[in-house]
Amino acid sequence: MSEKPIQYQASCMDDYDPSSMDAEIAQQHILDSVEPIKETETVAIRTALGRILATSISSTLDVPSHTNSAMDGYAVRSADLPNSGRKRLKVIGTAFAGRPFNGPVAEAECVRIMTGAVMPSACDSVVMQEHVQQEADSISIDDKQQAGQNVRLAGEDIAKGDAVFQPGRRLSPADIGLLASLGIAEVSVMRKLKVAFFSTGDELVSIGQPLETGQIYDSNRYTLWSMLNQLGVEIIDLGVVRDVPELVEQAFKEAASVADVVITSGGVSVGEADFVKETLTKLGQVNFWKVAMKPGRPLAFGQVEQAYFFGLPGNPVSVMVTFYIFVQAAIEKMMGAAARQRLRLQASCNNQLRKRPGRVEYQRGFFEINADGSYSVSKTGAQGSGILRSMSDANCFIFLPLESDGVAAGALVEIWPFDCFR
Repeated sequence: MSEKPIQYQASCMDDYDPSSMDAEIAQQHILDSVEPIKETETVAIRTALGRILATSISSTLDVPSHTNSAMDGYAVRSADLPNSGRKRLKVIGTAFAGRPFNGPVAEAECVRIMTGAVMPSACDSVVMQEHVQQEADSISIDDKQQAGQNVRLAGEDIAKGDAVFQPGRRLSPADIGLLASLGIAEVSVMRKLKVAFFSTGDELVSIGQPLETGQIYDSNRYTLWSMLNQLGVEIIDLGVVRDVPELVEQAFKEAASVADVVITSGGVSVGEADFVKETLTKLGQVNFWKVAMKPGRPLAFGQVEQAYFFGLPGNPVSVMVTFYIFVQAAIEKMMGAAARQRLRLQASCNNQLRKRPGRVEYQRGFFEINADGSYSVSKTGAQGSGILRSMSDANCFIFLPLESDGVAAGALVEIWPFDCFR
């Protein structure tokens, strides 16, 4: 079927376009289309922060390796704990972390013990030093103590043979410490995903150059670089490409030859340079979509040679919204990371929000926690797709579904806090 003349096509200002794709369908199509990379590498755990684990990890030892004291105090036998009144115990030695007390402990005897020290034989409880009365080489304890208190059992944290981590886990600082506690110095991780990106447009100028009439600074490359950097990919910035067919084709070929993913901003809207579409069709298989969403209706997705391709809109807010909604989850899947669910909360809206049915909207908001633990949210000023300040001031999206016809002040809305997943 031939495409309608441009004057009869729905524009990005229209609320309903029967040819627009549902945003959730577009998300799922992209996720179903991409495949994780296969290559792995072995790295030291000091350099593994944020990397995606490639293999499962099981413990070869108990953590802690020995039953030990959780407090500074006195190691005692539970049989010596008084049922009423007080009881005197003789102190026969001291146990330090790394220097255990190895002698026997008889009835009415105890051992001075430090946090982390191995529990002496026959002792199964620790009385905190603040809870004893000291007298020369003995102590007096009361009847408020409980058997087994203040003791960490061997294998209490992790038992030998326990499964610790599964493939696809993004390693956190706590994970690195846990690996170290198991004596693991190196781990197998997925190699870093390579992402190349560039902007197209004769009006774009890189930072550091003077602006001439009609020119603007290319902010999109900097926001894209920052969003990609947070994901931990290898970034290849190819700069600004002028609206010259040969230069555009050269940029796409260069990007596809070195990267797993190619991202562009601009050049995917109705009426923009036809040679961009012609170039993409020549080099790969790319779908150009109009997605029923605001901001960010125009979107391109497919493959350029062997690389996956995302063509994002040119407006600064639209770039960020489409990246967070469509690109981020796809990149994480390609990295080999386990799927995450975006955190969604209910909040009372402090403003009236205007909207017409026909497409979903991702308005930018700032949410706060009220004294009673509930959430409230305010929109961050004007919501135009070119107003990057609305994103800079925001800490969440206010999600307005397809059928919504606006929100009254005080009504509950769904918010998506930035960078919050579960």
